[in-house]
Amino acid sequence: MTSSTSHPGPGSPRTPDRSPFFDNAKFLLIVLVALGHSWEEVITADTPGLRALHNLVYCFHMPAFILLSGYFSRSFTARPDQIRRLLSGVLVPYLIFETLYSVVYHWVRGTDLAITPTSPTYLCWFLIALFVWRLTTPIWQAVRYALPIAFVVSLAAGMTAVSGELALCRVLMFLPWFVLGLRLRPEHFARLRTRAARVIALPVFAGAFALAYWLSPAPSDDWLSSDADTTVLQVSPVRYLLLKLALFAVTALLVAAFLALVPGRRTWITAFGAVTLYPYLLHGLLVRIAEHYGFFRTVRTAGLAGQLGLTALVVAVVVVLSTKPVRVLVRPLVEPRLPGWLVPKTPTPAPVTVPTAAAEREKSLAR
Repeated sequence: MTSSTSHPGPGSPRTPDRSPFFDNAKFLLIVLVALGHSWEEVITADTPGLRALHNLVYCFHMPAFILLSGYFSRSFTARPDQIRRLLSGVLVPYLIFETLYSVVYHWVRGTDLAITPTSPTYLCWFLIALFVWRLTTPIWQAVRYALPIAFVVSLAAGMTAVSGELALCRVLMFLPWFVLGLRLRPEHFARLRTRAARVIALPVFAGAFALAYWLSPAPSDDWLSSDADTTVLQVSPVRYLLLKLALFAVTALLVAAFLALVPGRRTWITAFGAVTLYPYLLHGLLVRIAEHYGFFRTVRTAGLAGQLGLTALVVAVVVVLSTKPVRVLVRPLVEPRLPGWLVPKTPTPAPVTVPTAAAEREKSLAR
């Protein structure tokens, strides 16, 4: 779901220097996002294993996505062309899909039809959050100790009554991961792409799953989604700080372990990693429609076989939503172009004449 001038985003033409590692990571993360949204529809008190797996995924998949978003925002300086790409690639799709999700919610859940762009619906929060984070990139690039400041802002947001408008709570609480991405360089990722790192990553995930299973059904989704303060969580400020710091540490370990396991070579999933905005925005509509028609009730009654079948189906759906025919069909919604009257006409720069050695000699003789 990331995009930037240094690393083309969804729908952008592929370039020779594009790293397969990052495209692979993005595709695997969007699969986990879709799986998480689907699993939560079939989790019950009788599915502790699925609940533990869901919590494990939710602990790191969005922080990892946000970290990569920050990494590919490093070159953002708010130039006019970058602002235009931000508008057409993030803000306009947000407004379009916020409207679509509002209509779908009205249809499948019977809610009042109200278009409220300042209150993101379902997964649309990420787009408006990315819009805000990227706009603030020059600030974080300009100040010292940006990462510690972002952590303080994140922790403070959980101890104050932050408005739910524009997903502000998540914008502030997830902020450290975006700023961390801004601070990372290729050599940092290279340290994770070693055999030693991969060997360590496997027991890290095994231990994390065991811990999630032991804690299940805790922690609640409010902790993992970073959209609730101490009042909602019903904890004291001291307990909140301790648990949040512990969660940060576990998340950082899991993000590193995930990136260590991502293949660095070009595979069949690499091309799909360049267009993750499509399955991200579209799969949520399918989840809500499937919920409306009772699909998840059928999955729940099928037990483990239903859970395994759902997992395989979700992966297949993400692949289909990433294919070219689907992208061509919905591109006007996902990657709309700004109307021509909004794009200023840039004057053609005057050609620059580089003086030759002979011309310089003639000039000096004339003097």
